[in-house]
Amino acid sequence: MSAEESNKVSLVEKVLRKEVLIFMVGLFTLGSGFYTGETMQYFWGVTILIGAVALHLVRKKDWKQHWEEQERLRQAFEERRREKGEGK
Repeated sequence: MSAEESNKVSLVEKVLRKEVLIFMVGLFTLGSGFYTGETMQYFWGVTILIGAVALHLVRKKDWKQHWEEQERLRQAFEERRREKGEGK
């Protein structure tokens, strides 16, 4: 198997990702709420859908880049504090 083939994600793998399964459970719960008319199922359906979207956004974010940026900001802040402390 070549590197290109291993990088391709099959349709089954895309459909069975955790985010998609959680989203489908949220849709089922919301649909069940519409069918039965129970208010709590509306609540849980919407809550699950929001959680699935949030999980997708969190997984999509480049966390390595985020933490490198945070480290650069922290170092710049410490430099300014040191310079300010020496200036007194």
